[in-house]
Amino acid sequence: MTPPDTILDALNWRYATKKFDTHKKLEAKQVENLLEAARLAPSSFGLAPWKFVVVKDTELRGRIREAAWNQLQVTEASHLIVFCAKDDITEADIDAFIGLNAETKGVPIDSLQGFHDMLTGFRAGKSTDEIRTWAERQTYIPLGMLLLAAAERRIDACPMEGFDPKKVDAILGLEELGVHSVAMVALGHRATHDIAAENHKVRASQDDVIVEK
Repeated sequence: MTPPDTILDALNWRYATKKFDTHKKLEAKQVENLLEAARLAPSSFGLAPWKFVVVKDTELRGRIREAAWNQLQVTEASHLIVFCAKDDITEADIDAFIGLNAETKGVPIDSLQGFHDMLTGFRAGKSTDEIRTWAERQTYIPLGMLLLAAAERRIDACPMEGFDPKKVDAILGLEELGVHSVAMVALGHRATHDIAAENHKVRASQDDVIVEK
């Protein structure tokens, strides 16, 4: 178990890296571990309404950089991951999820009928736009998990919302996957001359953000 002080040290160490060392690449296993941390993130009902797109193609990353107001970290970081939310939750999605539950837990599908009915009731009670918004909010949970996992391993990261989602969706063909882009994370190792690394971390005090009732 990671000591609490170690986690806090990691969070104090990290910052939104703006300049990456283009000569230092992450190993495949490092990226795999970060993606596993994201995959293990909690979600409402366990539905995990997301996909993580690892953009390896340099031409695609160049086009994404243009859609992200030419932010250098998009192409200079070792890896770029686009966090995507599902466009909708369908009956087929629910059936597949129930089937996965039955298989994983070793129980008959019939025993999960109540859970199935609860999920279909949840979906029926919301519009497609509401489901889309719900999925987007859920997707920030694995994003946070990945950022923490990266910080613990002293892997630099820059979470990004500064891009044109519609252009990124088109570049990556996300409509065919039934998802849309929500945020991106550039991963790698900070350059020695990244000015942003010298900035003091600015956060509101606990008294300002914690309310006890």
